[in-house]
Amino acid sequence: MMEGRPIYKEEHELFRQSVRRFFADNVMPYIAEWEEEGITPREVWRKAGAAGLLCPTVSPDYGGAGGDFLHLCVIDEELGYTGQASFTIQTHTDIVAAYVEALGTAAQKRRWLPKMVSGEMIGAVAMTEPHAGSDLKAIRTTARRDGDEYVISGSKTFITNGINADLIIVVAKTAPELGSKGVSLIVVEGDTPGFRRGKRLKKMGMKASDTAELFFDEVRVPVENLLGQENLGFRQVMHEIPKERLSIATVAMGASQKAFDITVAYVKERKVFGKSLMEFQNTQFKLAELKAQLTVAWAHLDQCIARQVEHRLTGDEAAIAKLFNTELQCRMVDECLQLHGGWGYMAEMPISRMYTDARVRRIAGGSSEIMKMLIARTL
Repeated sequence: MMEGRPIYKEEHELFRQSVRRFFADNVMPYIAEWEEEGITPREVWRKAGAAGLLCPTVSPDYGGAGGDFLHLCVIDEELGYTGQASFTIQTHTDIVAAYVEALGTAAQKRRWLPKMVSGEMIGAVAMTEPHAGSDLKAIRTTARRDGDEYVISGSKTFITNGINADLIIVVAKTAPELGSKGVSLIVVEGDTPGFRRGKRLKKMGMKASDTAELFFDEVRVPVENLLGQENLGFRQVMHEIPKERLSIATVAMGASQKAFDITVAYVKERKVFGKSLMEFQNTQFKLAELKAQLTVAWAHLDQCIARQVEHRLTGDEAAIAKLFNTELQCRMVDECLQLHGGWGYMAEMPISRMYTDARVRRIAGGSSEIMKMLIARTL
């Protein structure tokens, strides 16, 4: 269901082939090693940049290819389809670069985007705090204005690319007395005095993705590092987050398809009681149900992608896609692992890694419960 869909043109399918080759040659052979180390080497980021996989929508004026949103979708689908999606270029490209593209001044774009396109500079978003998960109103990190500088104090946790990051978009309160109306987005570069990375966090899955605690101890940055407008950070995040959630839904769909495809191949080869697993009606019915769910989910995803291309995707539509596709991914890998039997529980099997990696998708970018709240508000 990935190739040959009407939303894509020939140029996107050609791009898909190059993306798939890159992941096959430069990611898949090394993923086990990176999981042991808990981080993806910076060299791979630079290779991805040279191959055009980082920030493809960025204008040629800033070193990019000037591609469209569909190029991002191709990368997300193929990343999910690797079955080992812990190379977190999605955060870098779909979120950090997107914020800089949408909100940055010309000077900011000249300063940061070319290095993000090349992979020389890796991006992260410092939003989540120990006491504030999906609730941006509850963040405690502050950015106090002092002349022509902001002084940032606070801590963040669960930050994807936290160890590797050179450019961190920090969500901080510039006017704490205003609550959610006093939040701003401020860029901190990785070598800024007072900025410190905490321990690399050990996770259930996505182990090749470096996730860390970040600490800001009176970190001083020029006011020119403000992204967008002061005290409008909450509104800016809300404007950009539907696209982020659609990206998560897209990766989830690629991963779901991969789980299904490798399981179909497995049950055709695996022998039980003298015949292949595929010959049993139970196996056929299970896979038929999963194929039906995949087919419907792909159609809905394409509808959402088309609406995003037209800049008509609403927050609740993105929430529906994120909720349905991430829940589907978890059901898919669970059912597929069951069909692998005892082998599915072995770490050497791709479906095992896919099972543990999938679980975070129902949490990251807003939990399933938050998605239900957003959908319910439209009733």
